[in-house]
Amino acid sequence: MTLAQGRPYLAIPGPSVMPDRVLQAMHRAAPNIYAGALHDMVASLWPDLRVVAGTTANVAAYIGNGHALWEAVNSNLFSRGDKVLLVATGAFGLGWTASLLAMGVQVECLDFGRSTPADMGRVEAALRADRAHEIRAVLTTHVDTASSIRTDIPALRAAMDAAGHPALLAVDCIASLGCDEYRMDDWGVDVTIAASQKGLMVPPGMGFVWFSEKARAAGRNAGLRTPYWDWTPRADGAEFWQLWHGTAPTHHLYGLREALTMLVHEEGMPAVWARHAALARTVWAAFDSWGAGNAEIALNVADPAFRSHAVTAARIGPAPNATRLRDWCETRAGLTLGIGLGMAPPGDPAYHGFLRVAHMGHVSAHMTLGVLATMEAAMLALDIPHGPGALAAAAGVVARAAGA
Repeated sequence: MTLAQGRPYLAIPGPSVMPDRVLQAMHRAAPNIYAGALHDMVASLWPDLRVVAGTTANVAAYIGNGHALWEAVNSNLFSRGDKVLLVATGAFGLGWTASLLAMGVQVECLDFGRSTPADMGRVEAALRADRAHEIRAVLTTHVDTASSIRTDIPALRAAMDAAGHPALLAVDCIASLGCDEYRMDDWGVDVTIAASQKGLMVPPGMGFVWFSEKARAAGRNAGLRTPYWDWTPRADGAEFWQLWHGTAPTHHLYGLREALTMLVHEEGMPAVWARHAALARTVWAAFDSWGAGNAEIALNVADPAFRSHAVTAARIGPAPNATRLRDWCETRAGLTLGIGLGMAPPGDPAYHGFLRVAHMGHVSAHMTLGVLATMEAAMLALDIPHGPGALAAAAGVVARAAGA
């Protein structure tokens, strides 16, 4: 017998849960792309996208995923032979490094591993050592989707300022935007990227680059820029087609309009951030209880200050217990958890000892508590040793956060 019938639940770190309102907004006939209501609706998106990112900067939109956005930033800022400093805290920082190298950009990569936050002292030292200021930009992930490490962006900006280095600061917020607090302008960020399928609650397929005037000027002569990736007409285009370099992603735009209404105008970004923080603490409390007296169950990031509020990476060992648990949850209970992406080398059996629990986007207390209860049921069914009291601890976090 299976209890997986009924509506399945996807608790992976993207695509995230999409609100019915977003799906309904997309369920319509194709619109006129040359004039009229679509143009008026799209004009309303840009102010709200700036609110979500905490900026007054330029916005360019692309049809593509997160990897496409790396290429958009690379092509608009750099020429072959340029040098950058990349601060990596997981698989996606290393992925951006690979993208840069493939395009001929020199990368000094400070790799802090899969479970350790960035050491800002090392960042400052690397910048001080660059006396000729050859480093054009410092790049990092705000939240690495694989490790769930959250980088302290204000501290990174402070390290750059302490070194007196003029490099740009570019931040990958694909996993964090609309989940973790983010303030582009207040934190001194020059370039921000994010995609549609996580905190923005829209299907995969759209990406956004916010860029300052300093970044525009620094990349004006970028040798890697091509007509499609060029962010200038996308941000400044007088004609609608220039915003997309062709046909607009019409139905994604209708979904995005509804999602931004929910985030910016109904809930408000401070409340969105607070909700995600509370649900993250709910997950952490359960893992702390499961891991009490059992070193095989543990959160990947030891210090809560450096944990994502969008996704939690954890170990449920020994391998292959994490994979066994994921399989049981999906086939027996209708719950899909994230794989332990990047937590062990390809082919290493240790990969099967890690998983990820997403709590990003259109997620509520009952959804998160349901995930945790189902995971505990899997542990019981599979005889995976675990400590007691996880569900009570998680419920306590919800009770305190929601109040009377």
